[in-house]
Amino acid sequence: MGKKKNEKQLSEQHSPMDPLRWDKLDNTAHLFPVIAGESMTNVYRISVVLKEEIRREYLQQALDMLLPKFDGFNLRLRMGVFWYYFEENGKPAPKVLEENTFPCRYIKQNRNRSYLFRVTYYGKRINLEVFHVLTDGMGGLNFLKELAYQYLRLVHPELKEITGGDILSRNTSLNREDSFIRNYRQGKPSGFVKERAYLIREEKLPAGEFGVMHGTMPVSALKEAAHRYGVSINEYLVAVFIWSVYVECLHRMPSKRPVRVAVPVNLRPFFDSFTTKNFFIMVSAEFRPTGGGHTFEEVLESVRDSLRAQINKEHLEDLFSYSVSNQLNFLMRPIPLPVKNLVMRLVYTRSALANTATITNIGNVQVLDAYRPYIDGFHSFIAMSKGQSLKGTICSYEDKLVFSFSSIFAASSVQRAFFRKIASDGVEVGIQTNGVYYE
Repeated sequence: MGKKKNEKQLSEQHSPMDPLRWDKLDNTAHLFPVIAGESMTNVYRISVVLKEEIRREYLQQALDMLLPKFDGFNLRLRMGVFWYYFEENGKPAPKVLEENTFPCRYIKQNRNRSYLFRVTYYGKRINLEVFHVLTDGMGGLNFLKELAYQYLRLVHPELKEITGGDILSRNTSLNREDSFIRNYRQGKPSGFVKERAYLIREEKLPAGEFGVMHGTMPVSALKEAAHRYGVSINEYLVAVFIWSVYVECLHRMPSKRPVRVAVPVNLRPFFDSFTTKNFFIMVSAEFRPTGGGHTFEEVLESVRDSLRAQINKEHLEDLFSYSVSNQLNFLMRPIPLPVKNLVMRLVYTRSALANTATITNIGNVQVLDAYRPYIDGFHSFIAMSKGQSLKGTICSYEDKLVFSFSSIFAASSVQRAFFRKIASDGVEVGIQTNGVYYE
């Protein structure tokens, strides 16, 4: 998005006499208010780690300055007769707090000035936690980078002369189209996996606790290891996860149910979209342990083939068009929201149990050159969902990739097997935790 367009949008202010803006939820977002609660928060976190300690007063000031520029975050959720919808919030920004509890907690609007996100900090780290109804990881990263830029300009005023002042960068999108609707095609079959997957069943942490384990690896070394197997880094990491479940949970024995991992795919590159609403779809990587003693190479081949068969524009279009067709069905529109909610919960439960876990890849984060000397890295992780008490998130910056496990299991055997396998392939791994698991 061009600089002139951003400057124009930033100058627009809503008068107290103007009617409040409202907006529809995108196709994916309709589900999140229905299933969200204390035990399944649908909140994800993206963090940026700076090379200096965070100063709370400047971070609060940065958020206060940035929020009016982002219509997509300046929202509260309302419940209508037939659908949920967004309404302009307009209240002061949420208070920035030092982190003092477990991450990805449920966001209660009435305790958060009606906002659907929170900003915390700890040491050199800025955390953005977002209720998924607002946007996906790409939209969250879009906001977090600008928050970090604004904070750094306040702490280091000389950056304003280099960057042109307190305006959004040229490549920051403010687009709010529903790209699902724009790219919808009629007559598409479902294509979603409905067969139940193998579910990990382990002792869980006490209620409210949340374990995080970050593994930091050089991108260059990971790329070399993956290329030796003839796969991408993403395919390699998903396969290592499934291998770890096979070894640690199934003990290399056959299973009646497949180990299946949901892999969210960012649809923007496939459909030329710059939306800051949700625009992703799930595909699945799977391995069926039909006998004992499978090799890692067998697991990898199954993962590679299943992902490559699904990640193409035509198949992705089939998947989300099926979901959109249900939303647009004229018979569904007049059904009261409580009835829709009941149906969506039933459909969600069935689809959630079709996967052992979820692994999402935020991708390689790019920042403007002026801010590189101040930024050390990024990482991200996601909350638990029904049947999935262990999840993984991939995020890289420059030559540093962080694979983050989030879990409510008391043990960390799968995580440790995962990093041991990568280390055995010649990749140096540094481990950090949030204290729930010992390093």
